[in-house]
Amino acid sequence: MSDKPRVIVLGAGSRGTGYADFIARFPDRAEVVAVAEPRDFYRNRVGDAHNLPADRRFKCWTEVVARPRFADAVLICMQDDMHEEPAIACARLGYHILLEKPMAPTAEACQRIVTEVKAAGSIFAVCHVLRYTVFTRRLKQILQSGSIGDIVSIQHLEPVGHWHQAHSFVRGNWRNEKLSSFMLLAKCCHDVDWLRYVMDKPCRKVQSFGSLHHFRPECQPAGAADRCLDCPAEIEKQCPYSAIKIYLRDRIDKGAAYWPVDVLTPNPTAETVKKALREGPYGRCVYKCDNDVVDQQVVNMEFVDGSTAAMTMTAFCNEGGRQTRIFGTRGSLRADSKQIIVTDFLTGETKTIDTDICNDGGILSGHGGGDGGIMDAFLTAVATGDRTPILSGIDETLESHLMVFAAEQSRRTGQVQEL
Repeated sequence: MSDKPRVIVLGAGSRGTGYADFIARFPDRAEVVAVAEPRDFYRNRVGDAHNLPADRRFKCWTEVVARPRFADAVLICMQDDMHEEPAIACARLGYHILLEKPMAPTAEACQRIVTEVKAAGSIFAVCHVLRYTVFTRRLKQILQSGSIGDIVSIQHLEPVGHWHQAHSFVRGNWRNEKLSSFMLLAKCCHDVDWLRYVMDKPCRKVQSFGSLHHFRPECQPAGAADRCLDCPAEIEKQCPYSAIKIYLRDRIDKGAAYWPVDVLTPNPTAETVKKALREGPYGRCVYKCDNDVVDQQVVNMEFVDGSTAAMTMTAFCNEGGRQTRIFGTRGSLRADSKQIIVTDFLTGETKTIDTDICNDGGILSGHGGGDGGIMDAFLTAVATGDRTPILSGIDETLESHLMVFAAEQSRRTGQVQEL
C-alpha cells in the first residue's frame, strides 16, 4: 500500500476512542476517515478529533456497510454481542478488520466469522492485547532461551478487583449474559489466550468451577436502599462497593475525572456524576442489580504433553496486575505483569527483570503497552501486507476462544471437556 491506511471506527466508546487516539498521536501511520456510533457526544468526539465531515459521522455501522468500500480497514469496538454481523459484512466488502475481544459470544458465531474472513482474505486481528505487552515479549524471550527448562505447570491469577467488578460486571455493560456474554469470555478470554500463547502448545482438556457468590439480593445489608444515594449514611459508608465511594469520594473528590467515571457521563463533575447515580444503572446497590455473571471462577487446563495451567479469576481483591508463576524443569519464575523474577535450580541464583512502563491512562500504555502494541502491529500489517506482526490472528483466536467455551461448558455441567 503506497498511502497510509484509511480506517473506520465502528463504536466510539472507551476502546474505539482509545484506538482512534493512537492514530491521532501518530498521524503518519493511518487516517481515521469515518466513525459510526449511536451516541451523539461520543460520535462527535471522535469526529471532531479527526476533522470528519458530517457525512462521515454515522449513527450505525449498517450505514457504513451500505456503501461501497471507502477505506482500507475497520476497527470494530462495539459490545460483545454486536461483533458478528459487522465483522462478516465488512469482510465481504473487503475491509481489513481489527476486532475487539471477544470475537463473538458463541462458538458458532466465531466459526462463521472465521469462515467469512478466510474467504475474503482480509488481514484480521483480535484485540488479545496481552500478547503485545512489553512484559509478555520479555517473558517469551526468557522461556525460549531455556532458562527454566520445559514448562511443567503455570499458576495464573486475574485479580479483577472489587470496585472493577462492581463497575463493569455488576452495574455495568458486562453484568448480564443476555446483554453481553458470560464472564470468562468477557473478562478472561485474553487470559486463557495468553496462557495458550505462553505454553505454546495445544490444550486438550479443560475443567472449570465458579459462581455468582456475593453480588446477590440476599447479601444486601439490612436497611440498605436500592440506590446508594438513598442509603442511610451509616450503612453506605461501611460498604466497599458503594457507588458514592467508588465514583465520588475515591475519584471526583480527588480530581480523577477519567475512566471509570467518564463511563457514567461524558463530562464528569460532582453534579453530573450525582445525576448519573440518581438516574442511571451505576447508582444501583450492587445487591439489587440485574447481574448474573460469576464473580469468581477457576479454570484448569491440560495440554497435549501433559503440562498444566490453573487460572483463577476473582472480584475479591484489590485491582492490580495479573500474577503468574511458571514452574519449569530447570527453574521457575514469578511475575506480576511488570517484574519477572527468575530462579535457576542449578545455581540457586535469582534474577529480576523489570518490564514496567509508565501508565499515563492513554492508549500507548494501556494494558502494559498492549493497546498501543496491537495498533502498531495491525497498522503495520495493513500498510505493508505483511501479517507477521499480528500475534492474535484468526486461527490463534479461534483456538483460544474454543478453550473458553469448553471451560464454561465444564462450569455449567460439572464435566471435564475435551478439545
